[in-house]
Amino acid sequence: MSQPTHPALPASTILGYPRIGPRRELKRALESFWSGTTTEADLSEAGARLRTRTRTHLTDLGLDPQTAAIPSDFSYYDQVLSTAVAVGAIPERFGIDASAPISLADYSRLARGDAETAPLELTKWFDTNYHYLVPEIGPDTPLQYVPGSGPVAEFIEAKEAGAHTRPVVVGPVTLLALAKGTDPLARLDELVSVYQKLLVELAAAGATWVQFDEPALVSDNGTVPAAQLNDAADRAYRTLAATADRPGILVAAPYGDLRERFATLAGTGVEAIALDLVKGEIPDDGALAHARGLTLVAGLVDGHNVWRTDLHAAAERLQRLRAAHDGPVSVATSTSLLHVPHTVADETELPERLRSWLAFADEKIGEVLALAAGADDAAEAFAASRSVREDRAGAPGVRREEVRRRTGALTAADTERADASARAAAQQERLNLPPLPTTTIGSFPQTGDLRRARAQRRKGEITDEQYAEVIRDEIARVIELQTELGLDVLVHGEPERNDMVQYFAELLDGFAVTQHGWVQSYGSRCTRPSILWGDVSRPAPMTVEWTRYAASLTDKPVKGMLTGPVTILAWSFVRDDLPLGEVADQVALALRDEVADLEDAGIGVIQVDEPALRELLPLRAEDHQAYLDWSVRSFRLATSGAATHTQVHTHLCYSEFGEVIDAIDGLGADVTSLEAARSAMEVVPELARAGFSRGIGPGVWDIHSPRVPSTEEIVDLLGRALAAVPAQQLWVNPDCGLKTRGYDETTASLRNLVAATAETRTGL
Repeated sequence: MSQPTHPALPASTILGYPRIGPRRELKRALESFWSGTTTEADLSEAGARLRTRTRTHLTDLGLDPQTAAIPSDFSYYDQVLSTAVAVGAIPERFGIDASAPISLADYSRLARGDAETAPLELTKWFDTNYHYLVPEIGPDTPLQYVPGSGPVAEFIEAKEAGAHTRPVVVGPVTLLALAKGTDPLARLDELVSVYQKLLVELAAAGATWVQFDEPALVSDNGTVPAAQLNDAADRAYRTLAATADRPGILVAAPYGDLRERFATLAGTGVEAIALDLVKGEIPDDGALAHARGLTLVAGLVDGHNVWRTDLHAAAERLQRLRAAHDGPVSVATSTSLLHVPHTVADETELPERLRSWLAFADEKIGEVLALAAGADDAAEAFAASRSVREDRAGAPGVRREEVRRRTGALTAADTERADASARAAAQQERLNLPPLPTTTIGSFPQTGDLRRARAQRRKGEITDEQYAEVIRDEIARVIELQTELGLDVLVHGEPERNDMVQYFAELLDGFAVTQHGWVQSYGSRCTRPSILWGDVSRPAPMTVEWTRYAASLTDKPVKGMLTGPVTILAWSFVRDDLPLGEVADQVALALRDEVADLEDAGIGVIQVDEPALRELLPLRAEDHQAYLDWSVRSFRLATSGAATHTQVHTHLCYSEFGEVIDAIDGLGADVTSLEAARSAMEVVPELARAGFSRGIGPGVWDIHSPRVPSTEEIVDLLGRALAAVPAQQLWVNPDCGLKTRGYDETTASLRNLVAATAETRTGL
């Protein structure tokens, strides 16, 4: 093992910090640049201001600015894209010179595409609601170090401002494991040599530590066999550790347990390993024997959820690790704080009692510092931790006996419907749909007028009835547009919904919502995850009024639109004192009641979206089945009360679906729509091979790009789909909801979608 020639890591640090800005400053800067309102220089300046603000703020919170305690992990869109660009891994189809730093315009084109070129594929980052851009690395993709790349430039920027930061880069094994191409791991040795050049330049700039994020090493999911991942980690980090004149290497393995790969990494010569001790375990004595002298970074504060840490339990784990390990131990967050909002201090409208239970990014840094200091020196923090946990356990609403009795009485019959073929016949008789029915996923563009009306209602500037009139007008507009375009199954457009989860959270007992709790989802897109703190029930119908009104305006079927139980959990900060399966059943029963009320209102098509089904899949294969059992059960519980002639739809997106094909089938939905446009219908043959026999709507329009797909493109995608599934199964729809698009591109794209469908129908 190499002898460390760099300063020790500090006693306390974090693995990353939110980069979008406390008031979404980066979002606004990006969108202004994309719209042409501002210049590239303006965007660059906005990024510099945010990085300066973050360094100063983290210093003020107590992280040492001189000891690499502060991570340098900024990205204008996505850290995977930024790393790929830094190593020159830019697909040739973009026509971008990969040998020099690229412009922010070209960087954005990789992420968003343009009229001629589709963007990189977008999918979920491990078991989080963050989305990364999938690198395309084939046998001939250029791999070359780009001097002065982002990590180096940002380190120098901080150094010139008086701070000694720790650059954070996606590690080489994870970058290749996530890439698409012909055996990307075959390029490992070439890529590692590129990383070596990065290390040398960082050292020359004065960096003493670099953090390589390697979450792929805690996962069995993905296309790379476990044995290959282990070998890749060993080869990559032995080579990197052997690099002369380099910074110390910290390998971070968030979101799970390294298990056998801990000993592998410990033997490579790296100087430090960060362990997720929220989702993982302390290595056993045999594994720790391989790590003598290494610095272990103990991720004891949950970077993935918002509840205050049990400092006494965390301190006990820290003590056990220090007693067992022959080497330094630092304290950190389990993951980057990218996944939580900036600070609880902003949430002045939350009940004070609930606020006292929470820790966002800034508060978690305080917990890291308290753990590093110990119970004697941080007595006040430890006492508050114990008091808060006791208060939360006994608070009204955390446990409601009527909710527990209802879930406790469930039987297998509550998750069963009639035979699928009988349902299909009854639904076709009721709906009388043409071949290749056209529809959308649910939401239509959220206009400035809608946002203003929502804000005015919140401030009391307009009455509830005035607000309702705005919503009715927008629903009428959306129904008229869909009718004019010729869509077959319509939606009301969801103008009343600020978010597909928050809308329901505001109407269900057991939830709370934030004012400023923004979390980056991808690029400029942010969400405000709701906080699920207590037992869940539905006090009143949530969607019936608006859906009934939309249906009254047309003779065509109108879909009722609900968000499924798994997605409501995945896109909320969920209580940590009850198994997820039990919480999902509570949410499912509330949705089951809503389905019944929609049916009573005459709605014959009801969509229950589950885009997050794949997202929560555990990272280790041995845990998959238990998760799939409760997640599929909760969807079926929500929908199985529906009548035979009611057509139940679901929607999934942002995911690699191969590992959950059986679960998708197990949901039992009559029609399943999926994201498929960016991957050119990749999922359809997988479904066909799995014997999927009900309706399927693979997306033909990538709504995450501003591109308007041509009629010819959509005809080609439909042809690919029809090569794998029979026409009687196929539906035609976009990849996802249209909330983030404008009406001009929406109208043009849907017009092309309908025209392509008509052309394809003539060939059936």
